[in-house]
Amino acid sequence: MLTFNFTRIFKARGIDKPFSYLVKRGYSDNFATRIVNNRIEKLNLKDVELLCEMLHCTPNDLLEWIPSQENLANENHPLISLKRTEKVIQLTQILSSIPLDRLAEIETMIKKQIEE
Repeated sequence: MLTFNFTRIFKARGIDKPFSYLVKRGYSDNFATRIVNNRIEKLNLKDVELLCEMLHCTPNDLLEWIPSQENLANENHPLISLKRTEKVIQLTQILSSIPLDRLAEIETMIKKQIEE
């Protein structure tokens, strides 16, 4: 089953209050609630584009594929790249646990990755 997984992208972006985040950017309370609770089944392409711009992501980042029982072991399935097996990492929590003298080194590594 193909679903939206906004929780994953909000956590990855360090957005603690996604409802407020969406409302401040012009979305209705109803739309923001459905997004935050992953109760949205379809989006028009304009909304997908705006959300991707706002969250600095691609449409693939917003989607998650949950394979059916018969497709669990099928590593050649066309949607396999949308299967999310990794847990969402709270980057801010990881960074806050790193000693300050190592943060400059990590910043350099991140900038290098962005340039590639």
